[in-house]
Parts: sequence; C-alpha cells; structure tokens
Amino acid sequence: MKIALAQLNTTIGAFSENREKILEFARAASDAGAGIVVFPELSLCGYPPMDLLDHETFVDENEKSLRILQAECPPELAVVVGYVAHNRDLAGKSLRNMVAVVRGGKIIHRQAKTLLPTYDVFDETRYFEPANVRTVFELDGIRFGVAICEDIWWEAPVVAGTRYPVDPVQELLDLGASIILAPSASPFYAEKLAVRRDLISQIGRTSGVPVVYVNAVGGNDNLIFDGYSMVTDASGCLVHRAPGFSESLTYTELPASAETRTVAAIPTPEKYDEIRHALVLGIRDYLRKCGFSRVHLGLSGGIDSAIVTVLAVDAIGPENVKVFLLPSKYSSSGSVTDSERLVENLGIEAFTVPIGPVFDASLSALAPFLADGDVGLTEENIQARIRGGVLLMAYSNKTGSLLLTTGNKSELATGYCTLYGDMCGGLSVIGDLFKTEVYALAERINADREIIPRSIIDKPPSAELRPDQKDDDSLPPYPVLDEILRLYLLESKTGDEIIVAGFDEATVRDTLKLVGRAEHKRRQAAPVLKVSPRAFGTGRRMPIARAIYEA
Repeated sequence: MKIALAQLNTTIGAFSENREKILEFARAASDAGAGIVVFPELSLCGYPPMDLLDHETFVDENEKSLRILQAECPPELAVVVGYVAHNRDLAGKSLRNMVAVVRGGKIIHRQAKTLLPTYDVFDETRYFEPANVRTVFELDGIRFGVAICEDIWWEAPVVAGTRYPVDPVQELLDLGASIILAPSASPFYAEKLAVRRDLISQIGRTSGVPVVYVNAVGGNDNLIFDGYSMVTDASGCLVHRAPGFSESLTYTELPASAETRTVAAIPTPEKYDEIRHALVLGIRDYLRKCGFSRVHLGLSGGIDSAIVTVLAVDAIGPENVKVFLLPSKYSSSGSVTDSERLVENLGIEAFTVPIGPVFDASLSALAPFLADGDVGLTEENIQARIRGGVLLMAYSNKTGSLLLTTGNKSELATGYCTLYGDMCGGLSVIGDLFKTEVYALAERINADREIIPRSIIDKPPSAELRPDQKDDDSLPPYPVLDEILRLYLLESKTGDEIIVAGFDEATVRDTLKLVGRAEHKRRQAAPVLKVSPRAFGTGRRMPIARAIYEA
C-alpha cells in the first residue's frame, strides 16, 4: 500500500488555515495514488494548545473542523488526523487527545492517546483523559494500529524512574496490527533524531511490524518541531525519512522492498547544522505566527549578538533586520569596528547611538544616591537598561519591530544579565545554548566562509560596562562553568555529585548559588527557543522563594 506522510506546520487555533492545509495535502496524496495519509498529532488545532483547551468554543471548533473534513476529503483516501475530542465517558477529564480515520465521508476509526506525558515541557494530564482501550482498524486487508506520539515511548522512558503501566504498542500488536501508525508532535532538541530513529527501529526489530512515524514541523512559541518523519520496515530497518525543518508530503510503500533500504545509509545531520536550522525556523515562525515582520537588536561586537544577527538574517532576510551599535565610554574601538565588519558581511542596516549623554544624565539625576563615585554594579546596570529598556524598546514601540534578546544559557543560568536591560525583548534566540556551544555554532557558521569576523570569535568575552571588564572576572572560565551547568541542569546532578566528578568544591557551590538566586530573572525572561533536552521556561519550573539548597 502507498502511504503518504503529511508533515505539517500548523498554527495553534487557526482552524480554517490548518483544515485547508490538511485538505490540500490530502488531495495531493489522493492524486498520487496513496491509500492512506497520516497527519501529525493534534494537527487540526495545533500543538500544544495549553489552556486554550479550557475554552469550550476551542474544543467545539475542533469537532466542527473534523466534520468538514469528513465531507471534503477525497472519498477513496483514508485520512488519519489528530484533534481534540470531548470525553464521552462519565468519569475523568472532559477531553481526549484523539486521532480519527476518515474515509468515504465517515469516521471509520478513533483512537485516543494512552500515555500522557507530564515532564519537561509537557503537561497533558492537566487537560486530557487517557485512552482506556486500544483498538485496530482494517483497510484493504491490512490491520493498522494508531499509537499517538508518547504511546510509542513506553520502552524508553525519558525521565529516570518513570514507567507507564500500559504498553499501547504491545496491545495493538496483540490485536493483530500489522502496521503501526504514529502521529506525533515531538519537539526538537539537538541529536533527538537519532533517539527517535532508534526507538521506532526497536519496535520493528522486536515486533516484526513496520512503523510509520509522522512528526509535526514548525515553531510554536518556544518549541520547535523538526519533522524528520520516518518509516521502518518489519525488520526495524529505516526505509524512508522526510526532510527536516520544512513541510513535506512524502510517500512510502509497505511492505517495503529490499531496494528501499538504502535510505538507512543517509547520514545523521551535524549537530550544529541542526541547531542552526532549528533556531532559524523558530525565529521565522515566532514572527509569522505572532504578526511581526521585522526584528532589531543591539550589536555589541561580541559573539552572542553576532550569532543572533546571523540567525535573524537567515530567517527573514537582511532587509528585515536592523542593528544598533550603542557604544559607551567603556566600549573598545574593536567592538565598533568588528560590528561594522559583520554588518558589511551581512548587508544589513545599522544605526550608531552613543549612550554616553543618556548615561551622564542618569548619573546626574541619581547623584544624591551614588555619592561614592565608583563604577559598580548599579552603574553597569544603568548602561544596560539605557540600551535595552530605553533605546531598543523605544524603537520597537515606534516601528513595530520585534527586539531579539541575545543572552546565552550560561548567562541566564548564573544571572549574569540585567533585568530590563539586555534581557529586554520578545524572543530569546540563544538562551538554550551554553557559551561554549555559542562558540561551536559560530565556527560551524564560518565553515565555508568567514561570516562572523574572526576577531569577534577570538576576543575575550566582556560586557564592557566598566574599565577592562572580562566575563571571567565574575564567572569561572566558560568550559568549566558550562560543564558544571550541564551536569546540574541537564543531568540533575547534585553539588556533591559534581564535586566528586572532579570539579573544585568552591567553584561548584558558588555556581549553584548563582543559579538559585537568579530564578526571579528567568521568570521574567523572554521565551527561550528550546534546542536542548531541558531549556529554561516551561521545561524547568522552579520556585523563586525557596531555600538555596543546591550548594
């Protein structure tokens, strides 16, 4: 049977737009001779809808859209589509995460999601009642089972100690399913493609049935969906893979012939190429779905703002990106000239607005409270707030351009950033990349030609808010800091465990104190595009008022 994999970029709540896209792909699949087309999880409403599910009209629009699809889909094609359904049982949550199979103007099969993830960015038990039964359906002599996203992850719990009580795939196999369909909305993080591939391959190897995995694509708020829909055959061999980071309608024949197995040799994408594609898609979709068309940012001459500028140009073109050079008396001449070289390389428009006069006026106004005359943290923060909270936000208000923040994960983790200053903006582009990862991404961007001037990459990082300032005056060297943060934030290691791993005790304890004390800053930060297994924001929910026990 010819099966179509419809990898869609949907917008949350855009029912008419999403439905028309589904119909367009379904008609194309029918014209190509497919017998069945599979769409991603919750493709009618977009994923994740979060508390929009509390609105009855939102749920009603799901079911209305499904009825329209029943009438308008090509009658000979089976259309597998995800939507939100009312729970018709008398107990439990009022909603279910559902898939319907539409054919010939009728719904010939429904399957609710069984395993509802409640970890990282997921909170599905807040809204949905899990399926209490799994069933299969038959089409042209083939028995299909539908396992929605998390339902295929039973064998590989992503949180230590988590184990679901039901194995949906095994139940479908016991019911005689000969092909597993897996509609999904699985967010991206770097190198997750290999994890998914191994997971669905394992199902084939242990069960002897093919798996058709169809993933969403596109950016929704801080989440990026990378696509890469896949098919494995009855032996677990990868026989088909759709492209990453773009919509696509691709096809596979099941059962697969031996000749198709060469696709398994397709190399896994390079990590930083994937991250670049993901961040570009995240910027582009955040702007498009929120109604923005232009961005701007402060270009300091440092690596972080340089990377964000390159990614913004990749996403929406140089004509829609503007940068501001905002030098102070502490800015080095190299910071200005390096920024000018980057501007020339990218072909973007730049404005230079020295902040000295505003800074001097601020110091004069605050003179009764700053009597010691020293340049300390207060004076540093005033400069950052003049740049971000006053000048860059004023431009945003006046023009409707979205301000991008340029802070990295190392800074967000330790609080090495200024509230209402450099943290101002509507989207944090690299807030899920440690500083060492920012440098690695810069090297990858420059692999073919020098886009980011070498002098920007090689210079010691500095906020340039006081004379001769360097980041390592306040923080451990980034290779050390980032490994401590990785162990703590991504692997949930304790301070004692990190010390046992070979790190200096004082450095570890000081670092973890910084992380705990900066929680109030992160709560007020712009949405952070997620590219790691655990990003700040919805993926890490910590109380602000708490004992700083980490140290």
